[in-house]
Amino acid sequence: MSDTKALARAEWRQHWPLVLAASIAFSFTSVMTASTGLFIEPWTKEFGWSRTLLSSGMSITSVTTFLFSPVFGVLIDRIGTRRMALPGLLLLAATMASLSLLNGTVWMWFTIWTVYAVAALATKSTVWTAGVASAFDAGRGLALGLTLSGSALAQAITPPLTNWLIDAYGWRMALVWLGLGWGGLAILLCVFLLFDGYDASRKERAKNPGAADSKSLLSDAPGLSIAEAWRSAALWRIAISTFVIMVVTIALVVHQIPILMEIGVSRTAAANYAGMAGLAGIAGKLVTGWLLDRYPARWVGGLTLAATAATFILLLLPNRSMPIIFTAMFINGYAAGTKLQIAGYLTSAYGGMKNFGAIFGTMASLIALGSGLGPLLGGYVFDTFGNYDPYLWIGIFGTFLSAFLIFGLPDYPEWVRRRRVEESFI
Repeated sequence: MSDTKALARAEWRQHWPLVLAASIAFSFTSVMTASTGLFIEPWTKEFGWSRTLLSSGMSITSVTTFLFSPVFGVLIDRIGTRRMALPGLLLLAATMASLSLLNGTVWMWFTIWTVYAVAALATKSTVWTAGVASAFDAGRGLALGLTLSGSALAQAITPPLTNWLIDAYGWRMALVWLGLGWGGLAILLCVFLLFDGYDASRKERAKNPGAADSKSLLSDAPGLSIAEAWRSAALWRIAISTFVIMVVTIALVVHQIPILMEIGVSRTAAANYAGMAGLAGIAGKLVTGWLLDRYPARWVGGLTLAATAATFILLLLPNRSMPIIFTAMFINGYAAGTKLQIAGYLTSAYGGMKNFGAIFGTMASLIALGSGLGPLLGGYVFDTFGNYDPYLWIGIFGTFLSAFLIFGLPDYPEWVRRRRVEESFI
């Protein structure tokens, strides 16, 4: 076990710059999701659009990701993450800033979001998860936790920052600052620090051109073939669980500001609560990463996802006080923020790294579908019933179903069990 800890420390000494770059870049890809709720009010006042329409932008991105994620997953296995991420980040930053040019025409709204969706394909969680998982083994859980904490960092910083930018400079300049400022930092870090196992494999192949016939850069790593992955009951449970939790939690992220304002919280206070939930999410990812490296992932993941139900229950209580709201947002930030981390770790454990990009890319299609349906569901519920209560009930059922699917996973595959048995004799 001491050798395992030494290996983890060695991995961190070598690859901490990769985790830093991936985390900041992933935080940038989450900025639009975390800030959309704050733009709903000014967009509604200026353009008179419904919340269903305003939720459609993220849905366009999700549908595009749903359709094309498997293709981009295969590309990750063949060209690596760096060649995917850098052009994607450049286009994402430019497109986010271009939302400042909206003039009230619906066709312009859909056009910008369609371009944004293409950029998002090259910068989704699959890219950062694959890059970090390719470089870490003994410390993979914590490394994924820190990397995917980028989304929690965005959730913590973006709402209060966006609220301040809107008040100080207006919603148009707020989008420019978020797109070019945050995006510029992410691009610079990735240019200088984003080097992972795919890059190491490419260099090795360059030295020995005939050493590997497979088009996958990680063909020598243990794992399932594409056909075996499609037949894996464990991977299907992980995918369906993640789809369900994404539907209910992404809707809460996008609509949390209007939900809190509906129960009497000011926009500024709601933004601060959302930021607090993001800070709790960072803690959740770090604690969950530490636990995943030490305990069975089905128990860690199942308990964490089940705890998310408490958020929806608390928000349904009558006469909700500030302590209740604080507790609800804290629990949601802590528990729901780990969903991609749990999905990525479980996919690498049950699917292996040989075809991780293709497998997780396919799973990302269901994740994207859930992310797209969630905001639409929240907007539709409000437009139909005049409040969000029916959606909160759906959230309770969905979180328990998601947790049940993870609890029911089988033992780890042979390659994971063999590695852990070997570690126990060290």
